[in-house]
Amino acid sequence: MSVRWISGLVLADDAYAAEGERLAAEIAAMAREAGPESGRDRFGDAVMAALRKVPRHRFVPPGNEPFAYENRPLPIGEGQTISQPYIVALMTDLLDPRPGHVVLEVGTGSGYQAAVLAELAARVYTVEVVEPLGRRAALLLRELGYAGVAARIGDGYEGWPEHAPFDSIVVTAAAPEVPEPLLDQLKPGGRLVIPVGGAGDVQVLLVIEKRPDGTTVRRRTLPVRFVPLTRPRGKIAP
Repeated sequence: MSVRWISGLVLADDAYAAEGERLAAEIAAMAREAGPESGRDRFGDAVMAALRKVPRHRFVPPGNEPFAYENRPLPIGEGQTISQPYIVALMTDLLDPRPGHVVLEVGTGSGYQAAVLAELAARVYTVEVVEPLGRRAALLLRELGYAGVAARIGDGYEGWPEHAPFDSIVVTAAAPEVPEPLLDQLKPGGRLVIPVGGAGDVQVLLVIEKRPDGTTVRRRTLPVRFVPLTRPRGKIAP
């Protein structure tokens, strides 16, 4: 029996390694096919290495491990999902996190996207409004050795102003409009990747770049389907 290291853990199961490689090949093929629409026909080597390294089977509920390396979203409880791996790869590549960057994630969910980002950036701050999910994800990320990730329960719409500005921000739930607090917390030269669309509407994945003068440029990529960005009781997204 052989073993491999993943983020400080020894996994004595080569089946997951093989599944991860198969998934990486599927993601690469999908990127080539969707490239004209997404603007990315190939994901960076660092992004693909991060996808291979993060053990997705640890981020799905017990009993769902056999499906962890399928290229589709999976339920994680509380009405939420772990995103399709291709979409995680696309959003990460669009975000372009680099060593030394500080990244904000809105919508921790299972913690999987935060783990991928932590393989690429210096520091990741992640906010989750659904308390049971946020607590489970924070515990798992600590268990897996992701010391560079700070997680909290809170209103992601408001970002995490105490640690702003951020080199990049990713939102893993769909908002009817781009939250202004997130734009305010983005560094000049930074990127915000966010799905936008109301309930029942067609959602689109936006890439927003902030110019040095504070103005922004928006680019539409793929139509997507995400759970809605929710806020604490008593707060309503505009």
